[in-house]
Amino acid sequence: MLNDARGFRRIVIACGKTDLRQGIDGLAAMVQKQFQMDPGEKDVLFLFCGTKADRIKGLVFEGDGFLLLYKRLGSGRFRWPRNTQEAMSITQEQFDWLMKGMTIVSSIHETNLRHLY
Repeated sequence: MLNDARGFRRIVIACGKTDLRQGIDGLAAMVQKQFQMDPGEKDVLFLFCGTKADRIKGLVFEGDGFLLLYKRLGSGRFRWPRNTQEAMSITQEQFDWLMKGMTIVSSIHETNLRHLY
């Protein structure tokens, strides 16, 4: 499911490191409080990466409830923007790059990220 995100209206990543021990309620609260976004927005994929960059969690509201996704790579790492605690909207193309282990934000640009809605 996380190899193809074409069914989502929007993809948002939580830059920096997230405590992946959190479940649906904790991640939804983070989206709402820290990023001032609505975690209940239908067909929006929120992605989170922990300290270990070989695993991510995804949170999606499907209209009748939340879906929590977890992916751990067998080898390799996700190249996740680490220098900020903000949310960033990414394109389908950037999502594809992320899933292939490619960098989605240059290191120079990464330090200047702002909330993108």
